[in-house]
Amino acid sequence: MVHVTRIVIIGGGPGGYEAALVAAQLGAEVTVVDRDGLGGSAVLTDCVPSKTLIATAEVMTTFDGSYEELGIMVNDGEGDAAQVVGVDLGKVNRRVKRLAIAQSHDITQSVTRAGVTVLRGKGRLGGGGQAVDGSREVLVDAPDGTVESLRADAVLIATGAHPREVPDAQPDGERILTWTQVYDLDELPRELIVVGSGVTGAEFAGAYQALGSKVTLVSSRDRVLPGEDPDAAEVLEEVFRRRGMNVMGRSRAEGAKVVGDHVEVTLADGQVIKGTHCLMAVGSIPNTADMGLEEAGVKLNDWGQIQVDRVSRTSAPGVYAAGDCTGVFMLASVAAMQGRIAMYHALGDAVQPLNLKTVSSNVFTDPEIATVGYTSADVSCGKMDAVEVKLPLRGNPRAKMQGIRDGFVKLFCRPGTGIVVGGVVVAPRASELIHSISLAVDNNLTVEQVASAFTVYPSLSGSTAEAARQLHIRKREDADS
Repeated sequence: MVHVTRIVIIGGGPGGYEAALVAAQLGAEVTVVDRDGLGGSAVLTDCVPSKTLIATAEVMTTFDGSYEELGIMVNDGEGDAAQVVGVDLGKVNRRVKRLAIAQSHDITQSVTRAGVTVLRGKGRLGGGGQAVDGSREVLVDAPDGTVESLRADAVLIATGAHPREVPDAQPDGERILTWTQVYDLDELPRELIVVGSGVTGAEFAGAYQALGSKVTLVSSRDRVLPGEDPDAAEVLEEVFRRRGMNVMGRSRAEGAKVVGDHVEVTLADGQVIKGTHCLMAVGSIPNTADMGLEEAGVKLNDWGQIQVDRVSRTSAPGVYAAGDCTGVFMLASVAAMQGRIAMYHALGDAVQPLNLKTVSSNVFTDPEIATVGYTSADVSCGKMDAVEVKLPLRGNPRAKMQGIRDGFVKLFCRPGTGIVVGGVVVAPRASELIHSISLAVDNNLTVEQVASAFTVYPSLSGSTAEAARQLHIRKREDADS
């Protein structure tokens, strides 16, 4: 009798559903336990909704004045120049929710067609340890109050994370909001205070400013996007300020409260900022509580994140973890890769351990900021010996034609071999432009190889090839000296 490996996956986000598809393809009996809908927060409340909202904001940035430079006239119904271009936020948010639900439905269909069983409920590890046959128990708390017990030869925890809340700034879903609640707004916030200048805070601040809100961005750090390339963050902050955003650096918010029809945010220095709405974007907390993890031998760090190795194994035999609950690199693409790697390993297939230095990421602001590989910080601290070239986009012919004023391409290569080890792109659609650099990093291509590949003229991607040519020249000069 052929033994069929039983896989139970707790969580239906990118780490969970991608793992389920791989496990099913490899012949396993797969069950996904999910509470909110396949796709997880990435599809339902985070990545897909926010980028759909940002898509509307991108259209609005066309009307920041650059359209006049391109010779475009916007008139009202009587032929006069239009003074105000607005959005119907209720309509925008209805579209956001509709697309999110549709994508979740598509994922569910794909998973069930592959033969995966989907159970609605909250999953947790039971029994505290492995059974005699090496299997593990997973308990499923169903919506009707019943509890179902499953046996699994391997378990994958992919439960994601939820917005962190500040005790003195409790969200009410109306005036004080988390990023999961903004899609319930029917009217555009007149004065929005965004607390937190990380990726989430910067993306929403830029989007709502483009949509027409008066935005104040409160940052506890010296600059916006403290975890990103400093040159890229400087460009974005300058663009934010130029477009009228009030960016408050070194300002830590201690609390927020609703007073009548507005919100008051109190800073650590005692200053009070007033607005109509407040968006709290102060990080996230992994969904690992009350799951029986530590009782089963799964180690968590001080932040409650599951500790995993490069093939997604936890400290407990037969238990894997993927996605935001691990805190490895909080991207949907990384979660999906972690989930796939876990299943390859659990089912004895060939597996390539996770390499975070080949991961490309993007901040969906305007302009976008895309990165891959080693960074300026890695070079500065001596972690990587690399040569750097930064090429402003203002000299690119296509950028001039399109009226693009902000952005650059930055490349890093090893001084001896010329192998490309990293890059940063700040530009419209940087998320697309970074792919050629990602290929170079992933395949250990040299700047000579990148420079010699044909690019379309005129194109923004031509700046990548030009940066590579300049790195080649600089590498030779350094070698001669």
